[in-house]
Amino acid sequence: MSKKKKKPGVIALMLCIAIACFLIEYFPAGETGQTSTSLCNVEIPAALYDRTERIITHKGYTVSYNCDWKIPNWVAYEITDYEVDGREERSDKFVPDPMVPKYLSATTNDYKNSGYDRGHMAPAADMKWDEQAMKESFYLSNICPQLHNLNAGVWKDLEEQVRDLAVQKGSIYVVCGPIVSDDYQTIGENNVAVPDAFFKVLLQKEKEKIHTIGFIYENKSGKRPMSSYARTVDEIEELTGIDFFPALPDEIENKVEAEVDFSKWTVSKK
Repeated sequence: MSKKKKKPGVIALMLCIAIACFLIEYFPAGETGQTSTSLCNVEIPAALYDRTERIITHKGYTVSYNCDWKIPNWVAYEITDYEVDGREERSDKFVPDPMVPKYLSATTNDYKNSGYDRGHMAPAADMKWDEQAMKESFYLSNICPQLHNLNAGVWKDLEEQVRDLAVQKGSIYVVCGPIVSDDYQTIGENNVAVPDAFFKVLLQKEKEKIHTIGFIYENKSGKRPMSSYARTVDEIEELTGIDFFPALPDEIENKVEAEVDFSKWTVSKK
């Protein structure tokens, strides 16, 4: 019996598969400077084992709530160009998170006459795209005691920069939260922890390449250029004990978290 000849289309397909296998074997992700890594839920840090945490997912953000501190360990979300363009009015109604038992929550009274603002981690201005998301941004699980000059100063400047970057890049992944010392001070009857500083780490994907950066702001007055607050994500991990972007492949995570290039995080002026 004579063998049937393979059709040209089949031969071409087999050749393409062989080339693809060669590229995968000899050019793993990261080595070519390109990546097709999925960024689904990339903003969610690894689980914490050195402190209490209660993971709560709201419409606009996810929070790791610390029942001892009465403030978040971290707050994570993605902000897009579409969301920045939202028109929902600011809520301004601070209330306890209904997903946190009352005896484990701060109250608005804790902040009265304390000398500290009720500082958002996920800013209300990032939640203008939806009524529910706006409302939930005022849950006290998303709030930390923050000095007014920081909250309305350089911290606000960074929040605005992130929104501008989301418009420019299409999407930015954000994780932010407090840095709390072992001998932390408290405010109010519920002993709400006062952070020594705040962190924010960012991730963007630009032309198939991933970039990250971190920022540290002490909980005090002061104004310096934004670049002076920039750190590598590795440095933020060392300070906070939080493992950021664990969903990334190790070879990509190790590379991008060790680098910081502030020029990737400036807004283009047209």
